[in-house]
Amino acid sequence: MQRNRAGFTLLEMLIVLVIITILVLLMVPNIQKTLQIVQTKGCDAMVKTVDSAILQYRLAHDETPTDVSQLVAEGLLTQEQTTCDDGRSISIANGQAQAN
Repeated sequence: MQRNRAGFTLLEMLIVLVIITILVLLMVPNIQKTLQIVQTKGCDAMVKTVDSAILQYRLAHDETPTDVSQLVAEGLLTQEQTTCDDGRSISIANGQAQAN
C-alpha cells in the first residue's frame, strides 16, 4: 500500500533556492548603483542649500561669508547641513558652496 505524499522534494527546493539566489545576485549591483546616485544627488542638494544660506547672509550683512561656521552661527544652517551623507564637508570658495 503506497501513500501519496503531498509536498516538495529536496531537488525541487534546491532549484527554487538557486533561482532566488540568481535573482538576488542580479539585483544587488543595481541597488548599490542606486544608493550611490542617491548620495550624490543628496550632496548636490545640500550644496544648493548652503548656496541659499550664503545668499541670505550676503543680503543681511552686505558681505560674503568666508566659512560655513558663519552661517551656522547666524542660524542659517545647522551643523548637520555642513556635511554630506557620504562624509564630504561643504566649504565656501569664491562665494559659492562646494563639497570637498
